[in-house]
Amino acid sequence: QVQLVESGGGLVQAGGSLRLSCAASGRTFSSISMGWFRQAPGKEREFVAALPWYNDNTYYADSVKGRFTISRDNAKNTVYLQMNSLKPEDTAIYYCAGRILADYTTSAPAYGYWGQGTQVTVSS
Repeated sequence: QVQLVESGGGLVQAGGSLRLSCAASGRTFSSISMGWFRQAPGKEREFVAALPWYNDNTYYADSVKGRFTISRDNAKNTVYLQMNSLKPEDTAIYYCAGRILADYTTSAPAYGYWGQGTQVTVSS
């Protein structure tokens, strides 16, 4: 079992920055591929960023490439999402997700573990 808890959401003006954190417990964190997803009102949950458990490669949705950075600190059992140059269309609930000993994927249903979500609101 893996427990995931997000933090760091909030209200920010367009052009601003936020850093989301996702703390994991219950399993060796270094064996978990981690992803960030988001869901805006009335829309489906969409992939944002991911990194696999076995290397430091990172993967991003086109809509956030160059603005968002995913990283992990295995010593702290935490994955981060640094979000810069935020836009109103980035407004959503952001979720972290984990897959144990499996490759990253952009497909939300493939992740077995989810956090409760953290709200990010970007005002224009």
